[in-house]
Amino acid sequence: MIRQGTNTAYAAGQGSFKSIMFAVFKHARKAAVAALAAASALTLVACDTLPTGSGPSINTSKPVPVALLVPRGSAQSGDAVLAQSLENAARLAIADLNGVQVDLRIYDTAGTPEQASTAAATAINDGARIILGPVYAEAANAAGLVAAQRNVNVLAFSNNPAIAGGNVFILGPTFDNTARRLAGYAARQGKGDMIVVSGDDPAGQVGRQAVERAAAQTAANVNGAVSYELSQQGVINAIPTIRSAVRSSGAQSVFLTANTAGALPLLTQLMPEAGVNPAETQYIGLTRWDIPAQTLALPGIQGGWFALPDPTKSQQFRARYQGTYGAAPHPIGGLAYDGVAAIGALVKAGKSDALTAVALTQGSGFQGTGGVFRLLADGTNERGLAVATIQEQKVVVIEPAPTSFSGAGF
Repeated sequence: MIRQGTNTAYAAGQGSFKSIMFAVFKHARKAAVAALAAASALTLVACDTLPTGSGPSINTSKPVPVALLVPRGSAQSGDAVLAQSLENAARLAIADLNGVQVDLRIYDTAGTPEQASTAAATAINDGARIILGPVYAEAANAAGLVAAQRNVNVLAFSNNPAIAGGNVFILGPTFDNTARRLAGYAARQGKGDMIVVSGDDPAGQVGRQAVERAAAQTAANVNGAVSYELSQQGVINAIPTIRSAVRSSGAQSVFLTANTAGALPLLTQLMPEAGVNPAETQYIGLTRWDIPAQTLALPGIQGGWFALPDPTKSQQFRARYQGTYGAAPHPIGGLAYDGVAAIGALVKAGKSDALTAVALTQGSGFQGTGGVFRLLADGTNERGLAVATIQEQKVVVIEPAPTSFSGAGF
């Protein structure tokens, strides 16, 4: 997750990751943690990952030691609530494991790379065979460096692919995964010729690049791209360019990287007024358009497409969590549940190599709070997503989330 421009931020009101993919520390984990702190927060740098180790052996006849690194102790508002929600969700997952015993130990990181490094070292010295967390990218990167030296894998709660690779796997949903799902769906619906509209900030650039990669991997095509300055006037100034790009290219859709807290409301108001008719040119969103709930009332997003985790699975988890703890989970609390569920599924097979990279990246994946997901060899992940639209201010699923990796969207 980026915090304050250096890791992807989660917003409590978003119900998911607030998709601001500001540039991040994409350093080799061979580099020292101090070098991470000195690097520019707005620079994307090539990542040289450490060779992927096999991971530790475990004794499946005994409780498996699992470390959970949470941002408790941080000065940031909300981190204490986030830390408790992650711990609660992890314990909920443990309660659901059938015949698998997990020795869960909690370590506070204060949300910093330095403390995350110390916490990871302490956890491994205490016997941890795998690490869940931390949340923020710099902290996860620091923990990964320490864990790599001890041949321990890390399942971080970040959605930032810049820190994935080697022994670090990210559990958070990524732009690339969402873009592939939507680009593939658009192509199948005859809306695959797209104009990408993005902010000129690092977040917008990362989003645009994700859509471009998705088009290359599916039957969709990027016919052009328009960027705008992150200001009201910048959006206004970009509208004629967007209209011209759509008309000159014959684009069938406009793929927007903006989120509901940013330029999305203004873009979807001004584009129809300028003649980019959503009844003819499909609007597609890289971020969640259903959060916060008042977004559903915006006229410009009616009929637009976006992706979201399996709504049924997500609601089941929220209801279970609320029934157990008396409050709703934090938007990313479910990631801790997913991590424990994956570990439990692997350990249940009774094999000593259950927590190795090969086992973690099994092709069939795992069932999580938002549906099926799997970890990839490059440290990123693939999640089964539903495609939804907004009709009469309500979310309507138009293609369900796949239940396996042979289903739609894959």
